[in-house]
Amino acid sequence: MKIKIIQLFCLFIILSCQRNDIEVFNGPDTSLDKLNGNWVVINYWADWCAPCIKEIPELNNFAQENKDLKVYTFNFDYLQVDDLEPIANKFNIMVPSLVTHPRDIWGIQTPPAVPATFFINPNGQLTLSLFRPQTKDDLNKIISELKETF
Repeated sequence: MKIKIIQLFCLFIILSCQRNDIEVFNGPDTSLDKLNGNWVVINYWADWCAPCIKEIPELNNFAQENKDLKVYTFNFDYLQVDDLEPIANKFNIMVPSLVTHPRDIWGIQTPPAVPATFFINPNGQLTLSLFRPQTKDDLNKIISELKETF
C-alpha cells in the first residue's frame, strides 16, 4: 500500500510539472515544449473580415490534409472563449484557436490587417509572414517549399 501511495505521489508530481501554458479553444491546451519540433501555422482572422471568412474553409482543408503540422487560428479582436465559441461555430472554424496571444508565445505582434498567416519552423522561429488571403493550394505549396529549405 505504501508503494502505491508513493507511486501515485510521483505521478502527481510528474503531471503537475507538465504545464500547458498555452490556452487553446476547440483543441487541447498545449505548451511551447510540445509545439517545438513541429511546423506551426497561425492564421489571424476576424468575423468582420470578408476575405477571412472566405479563407476559413481553405484553412480547415489545409489543416485536415496536413496532420503533421500544428495549425491554429487567432482572432484579431482577442476574443475570449465565451465570445469566441459562437462565432467559431457560426463560421465553422474547425481549426483549434489560440486564446493565448501569439505575441506571448513567439513574439508575433498583431498584424496591421487581416487575414494574416504566420509560419513557425520546428526551432520555434518565425519563418514567413503573409498578409493576404490564402488558398489550401497556396498553403500546401508554401509549406512544401519551407520544409525543403529548412
